[in-house]
Amino acid sequence: MSPNQPSPPAGEVRRGQPPTLRDVAEAAGVHAATASRALNPSTRRLVSAETARRVMKAAKTLGYQPNPIARSLKTAKSSTIGLVIPDLTNPLFPPIVRGIENVLEAEGYSAWIVNTDNDPERERSRIDSLRSRQVEGLIVATARLDHPFLEKLHEQGVKMVLVNRRTENLAIPCVTADDATGIALAVRHLVDLGHTRIAHLAGPHSTSTGVVRARAFRHAVRDHGLEDDSRLIVECAHWNEADGAAATRELLDRATPFTAIVAGNDLIALGSYDVFAERGISCPEEISVVGFNDMPYLDKLRPPLTTVRVPHHDIGAEAARMLLDCIDDPTRHPRSLLLPVTMVVRASTAPLR
Repeated sequence: MSPNQPSPPAGEVRRGQPPTLRDVAEAAGVHAATASRALNPSTRRLVSAETARRVMKAAKTLGYQPNPIARSLKTAKSSTIGLVIPDLTNPLFPPIVRGIENVLEAEGYSAWIVNTDNDPERERSRIDSLRSRQVEGLIVATARLDHPFLEKLHEQGVKMVLVNRRTENLAIPCVTADDATGIALAVRHLVDLGHTRIAHLAGPHSTSTGVVRARAFRHAVRDHGLEDDSRLIVECAHWNEADGAAATRELLDRATPFTAIVAGNDLIALGSYDVFAERGISCPEEISVVGFNDMPYLDKLRPPLTTVRVPHHDIGAEAARMLLDCIDDPTRHPRSLLLPVTMVVRASTAPLR
C-alpha cells in the first residue's frame, strides 16, 4: 500500500495479506493487548467474558491464526511440552496422550510427541530435538530403573513428570496406577475361584512397573498362604505379545503344575492366548488368565479377557496438570500421585475344576 492510499476500514483486511492481531482488535473494538489476552487461553481470564467472546468471534470471522513463534519471542515461552513415548503401537498410550492433550489445550499449550522404541540412543536424540525446539517441560513414559540420561536431565533442571513409571532415587514428579493393588486384586480373584497354583508372566525387570508388579505378585501369593514357587514366575524381555508367548512356552515347558496366569500386562496375556491356540489348551477350562491395563477391544477376544482396569486418560490428564504446576512454580516440591485401579471380570477366568 502506497502512502497516498487510504487505510482499510476497521475490521477489514488488506487484500492478499493474512489478518493481523491489530485487525482483530479493530474489528472487536478493543486494544491490541486486550485482543492478545483474549486469544490466549492462559490469559483469557484477565478480560471480561463478553470481551473475550467478541474478540474470538472477530478472529474467527477474519480467519486470524495466532503466530506461536512471534508469541514465544515476546514472552520467552513456547507454550509447548515434549511427550516421550516408548512404543506408540502399544494401545495403552493413546488414552494417556488424549488426557494430556485435553488439559494442555485448555491452557493454551500443545505437545510434541516422540517415539523412542525403548532405545536409549533414540530416546536421547529425540529428547535433545525436543529441547532444541524450546519445549517448556517433558512428560516421560520411558523411565527405566537404571536411567543415566534421566538423571542428567534432572541435574540440568529440566522440568519433567513421569507417567506410568516412577524412579526410586530421583525426586521427579510422577503419576502412576496403583500397580501393587491391581496385582493383589488379580490374585485374590483367582484364589476366590479356587486356584492355588498361580503363575506370573512378569514385565521387564529393567522397568519400575515390571519390578513393582512382580514384587506385588509374590506378596499376594504369600498373603493367601500359597507356595511362593519361583518356577511359576517368568520374566518377559519386553511388554509385548511375542515375549508373552515366549514366556508362556517356557512356563509350560518347565512342566511345573499351574492352573492360572497373572500376566504383567494385556499384551503379554495375548501372547498366552497365542500359545494356547498352538498347543490346544482351553482357556479358561484348563488355564485361567488375568491381564493388566484393560486395553481397547479385550471384550472382543475369545474368551474376553479378565483384566485390571487402569484409568489411562486420568493418568495423562493428571500428568499434564502436574507439569503445568511445575512450570508455574519451579520451586514446588516434587510429588507422586497413585491412581486407583479396578478389576474387570470377563470369561478368561473360571472356577478351578
